[in-house]
Amino acid sequence: MKFLPSIVAYFFEDRSAKANVSALLRFVVLLAGIMVASALAFQHIMLWEGREYSFIQGFYWTVVTMTTLGYGDITFYSDLGKAFSVLVLLSGVLFLLVMLPFTFIRFFYAPWLEAQNRARTPRKLADDARGHVLLGSFDPLVANLIEKLRRFNYDYAIIVPEQQQALDLYNQGYRVMLGELDDIGTYRNAHAEHASLVFFNGGDYINTHAIFTLREHSTSAPVVATAHSPDSVDILELAGASQVYQFSGMLGRSLARRVLGVGMHANVIGRFGQTLIAEFPAMRTKLEGRSISEARLRELSGVNVVGVWDRGSFSPASAATVMGTHTVLVLAGSQSQLEQFSNLFGAHDPVRDPVLIIGAGNEGTAAAHALKEVGVAYRVVEKSSGVAGGQSGQGGHTGDGEDQTGHDDTVLGNAADIMTLKRAGIDQAPSVIITTKDDDVNIYLTIYCRKLRPDIQIISRATQERSIPKLHAAGADLVMSYASMGANTVINYLKGDDVLMVAEGLDVFRETVPASLAGKTLAQSEIRSLTGCNVVSIESRTQGTFINPDPGYVLKQTDELILIGSFEAEHRFQRLFKAK
Repeated sequence: MKFLPSIVAYFFEDRSAKANVSALLRFVVLLAGIMVASALAFQHIMLWEGREYSFIQGFYWTVVTMTTLGYGDITFYSDLGKAFSVLVLLSGVLFLLVMLPFTFIRFFYAPWLEAQNRARTPRKLADDARGHVLLGSFDPLVANLIEKLRRFNYDYAIIVPEQQQALDLYNQGYRVMLGELDDIGTYRNAHAEHASLVFFNGGDYINTHAIFTLREHSTSAPVVATAHSPDSVDILELAGASQVYQFSGMLGRSLARRVLGVGMHANVIGRFGQTLIAEFPAMRTKLEGRSISEARLRELSGVNVVGVWDRGSFSPASAATVMGTHTVLVLAGSQSQLEQFSNLFGAHDPVRDPVLIIGAGNEGTAAAHALKEVGVAYRVVEKSSGVAGGQSGQGGHTGDGEDQTGHDDTVLGNAADIMTLKRAGIDQAPSVIITTKDDDVNIYLTIYCRKLRPDIQIISRATQERSIPKLHAAGADLVMSYASMGANTVINYLKGDDVLMVAEGLDVFRETVPASLAGKTLAQSEIRSLTGCNVVSIESRTQGTFINPDPGYVLKQTDELILIGSFEAEHRFQRLFKAK
């Protein structure tokens, strides 16, 4: 019902809709004229037969005959009357049973549905739209981003050029707006000048054209764009992008940082002021098999273990938490504290055998470059010679073992072929990085690699969020989500210093000390036990910043707490303390 006014307005304002209604009305008038004329003719023929009927009775007979009901209570005796009955019956079949449904559907029902679709997929946002986010495409990354925008109460609209696609997205529960990305009127109708952010996630050429068009309308709107090619970053910035991210390169480097021998130290994944958030895999380190209390991590290094990841599942850490093969610690601390932690617990043995990278696309190439920068040998398996040849000067080791370029870091062949993997060195490789964009292929290869090498470290990329638990179940030790990483990056840009999303379901956020906690020590506040949030630092106006503060620190109402926790933990904190 909320669309009814706009639907009615459409019939009065749209020229084609008005023409359709006019045609339908003309047909209805014609049909009514035929029925009235038939009723009058019925009366005259009945008088000719010597019987008298009223006009209402004549109209009743006409309706019954034209609709083929034929009750038989009123009939003609003469041949003329019977011939007239056949004529009325045939006209009823033609006009009522054939023409009327077609005309109604063609000139009223179909335009009515179109008006409903137009109302659901507007070409203009409300005039009071402010602080919204405009999205230039839809894919798994944008779907993930929308979930986060909803969490932070941002209005948004997906700009879609085709109405059917817009309807499909609307039926899935998304807010859409019809418009072409290369039309300045689209951004005028979307009030882009008042948007908190405009995000373009299409191809490099499309993004460049869209940004350039947007800048004709507004030079102040914050614009974030993705670049699929490193060469496009500068061009997108020249077109007017405020920030350009190459997510495929970022993901490839993140995958490489988690390789055994490379990621055997605290890897910084986020920064909130002077507080650093880092990850550390316990696999094949001094910590594997020990509890947090036994390892004395805070006592020896000063870092705070705020939680652990285990096969994609995050849980808060406690003193009794045991660090297993698949445990990844989430640490908070200063730069010096994390360095001390890495010196004490990181592994320093160099990687001797090449790391296996499956896929020479953007992610695989970025991972290879990241490994090369730290002096780690690698082998890339790629089945397409064109992709492998474009790996920026990387090798050309062919599937039959012939080295065509003098390099020995690329193996051409199908990763599902055991001989290809053996030539690439899977029997000796400490780790394998699976970088294809197809989650089906990634799960397939994860199962295969785990079967071939039960002890190998498997790091995989995931495109869809729903594939993450499946990849872990298939045998992956670590899974990086393209959609989650990209969405977190965009949200961090949008939120600035208010919130830092370091991983899926894990946020760092800032809160002023509530009045109910002022005067209490950090231990007395029981923030961790009551909410699940960890206080990783306190910013005092008079005393500076305290990273991983002492439990005896007395909270002041002017202090700002830097906390880390899940979205649910953040809400528990606000409900328990800020509402008082």
